[in-house]
Amino acid sequence: MPMKITQEIKENTVIMTLDGELDASSSVQLDEELSDPEIMKYNKVLVDCQNLDYISSAGLGVFISHLQRFEDAQIKLIFFNMQDKVRNVFEILGLDLLMTIVSDYEEARSVANE
Repeated sequence: MPMKITQEIKENTVIMTLDGELDASSSVQLDEELSDPEIMKYNKVLVDCQNLDYISSAGLGVFISHLQRFEDAQIKLIFFNMQDKVRNVFEILGLDLLMTIVSDYEEARSVANE
């Protein structure tokens, strides 16, 4: 199933919803979305992973490659609603220590506002 990425803007927050499989081909699309200069106008990017069924190393690489730029711009990148199988990939690679992963939208909003 092809990856579908949707964005919703609420106040100064981008809510990005990932739907499908984030593999080598769809990671190009994600990279374009995260590279968009518009995203730098917001100080919070919340990534809804509820319908993210699979993430490849290429997909993880895209998030890792934008991490420093977001950090430098003081943009909080927060993942929420992550399925266990996807979260396990983050944990195995130790990315849960580099990235903020919370259980749901309410928690993501709360952490984003800290």
